[in-house]
Amino acid sequence: MTAGPVPEFSVGVNLRSIDSSFEWWLTCARRLESAGYAGAWIWDHFVSRGVRSDSVLEAWTTLTGVAAGTDRIELGTYVTNVMNRHPAVLARMAATFQEISEGRLVLGMGIGGHPAEHEAYGIPFPAAPERVARLEEAVGVIRALWTGGPVSRPGTFYSLAEASAHPIPRPLPRIIIGGETTGGARLAARVGDGWTTYEPTFRRDYPIYLEALELAGKTRARQRVLVGFELAKGARLADSAWIQDPSGMAGRWQAAGADGVVLSARTTADVDALVGAAERR
Repeated sequence: MTAGPVPEFSVGVNLRSIDSSFEWWLTCARRLESAGYAGAWIWDHFVSRGVRSDSVLEAWTTLTGVAAGTDRIELGTYVTNVMNRHPAVLARMAATFQEISEGRLVLGMGIGGHPAEHEAYGIPFPAAPERVARLEEAVGVIRALWTGGPVSRPGTFYSLAEASAHPIPRPLPRIIIGGETTGGARLAARVGDGWTTYEPTFRRDYPIYLEALELAGKTRARQRVLVGFELAKGARLADSAWIQDPSGMAGRWQAAGADGVVLSARTTADVDALVGAAERR
């Protein structure tokens, strides 16, 4: 099973889930959809990196509600922590979500990086090498279940025994692996349908990603590479070059090898700036 063709250069938006209401999130997603943005993305965290008692929207239930309230915009996790859900359960969630959204899911996955929330919730958080191994095995479990089954496969962490899984997602969601290390770039090339990372890591590791794709016998044309842009604390998206010169920035990053970007929006003012930039294009 392979993902379909890579879409044209895309600009998606990672909307804040901390101290945000579902109503705000849905309203912003609808505004971004109307303005022509390609996707709305959400972090998979249960606990804020700041104050532990901060309100945090749960990623998958938020996206499901948004899927029912939008029509076109792509919806994705940026990125789902492999430790938070058993991959068989995640495969079933994703397949059902694909039906609800009429094929708009992009499944971003990563090894997680916020040990405090694992401690708070009693969720295991083994060392990075084990989490990497779990992610690789989890992707295999998800892809196997997306055939519908029945599937039997032994595993170091996740085993299946005559497991059937319906509905089969149509189209198959693309699995994008988030990785901020050189090893993460290689893992994405090996098991993913694409790779997402932040700007500095992309510049450093993109050649390594391409080498790893070749070693895995994959073609770059069928992968999707997304570069993430985070806002510094206290910064306004309105001051970003992505607002001042969106077409120029898209052209520069496409020339650098990216298939799209994911911008960060924390406030209504950030979304206002994005909508205004789209209107000026």
